[in-house]
Amino acid sequence: MQEQYRTLAHAGVHEIEINKSRFLCALAPVATEAEAQDFIAAVRKEHPTARHHCYAYVLGADGGVQKASDDGEPGGTAGVPMLQMLLRREMRYVVAVVTRYFGGVKLGAGGLIRAYGGAVGEALDTLGTVVRRRYRLATVTVDHQRAGKLENDLRATGRAVREVIYGAEVRIGIGLPEAEVEAFGAWLADTTAGSAVLELGGEAYGEA
Repeated sequence: MQEQYRTLAHAGVHEIEINKSRFLCALAPVATEAEAQDFIAAVRKEHPTARHHCYAYVLGADGGVQKASDDGEPGGTAGVPMLQMLLRREMRYVVAVVTRYFGGVKLGAGGLIRAYGGAVGEALDTLGTVVRRRYRLATVTVDHQRAGKLENDLRATGRAVREVIYGAEVRIGIGLPEAEVEAFGAWLADTTAGSAVLELGGEAYGEA
């Protein structure tokens, strides 16, 4: 399982113009192929008069799912360079759609490759990216008397506090890098004089 992956900070659109042709690159974070296809369909609907809607997407923390489409542009001049740009930037769980409004000037194969790949690269630079790291989910159960200080200590030491549930005792959900689980257990025992209980759960990805 991948320790971390890079993805899009947030959805957005970036436009470039080359020889009177407009290239609008719409990017969005997506979790599944269905979400990617829905996004592509939404962009098509938003720009019904555009000549082309070329796309590429990469799914899976390991980049296991990769798709690209030239949507009528000469083979290999649009979707593939878009996909290559996503992979070069190590992007995951992201879809890119470049909508082209033809300006009357043909760009040639090399020009199209540069335009479509460049539109994705510029859009990534503009919208920004984030790294998500693999965490072990864990729950710390502690008495009410120690809960407030423990929560503050967890946040102060940069722990990913996911939730705090108050009941007969207080349950604090956290995320831990796998390599730190053992050291965290020792820290927790020392901090709470052995009164807190640590339960380890499954795994998830969170922002690094």
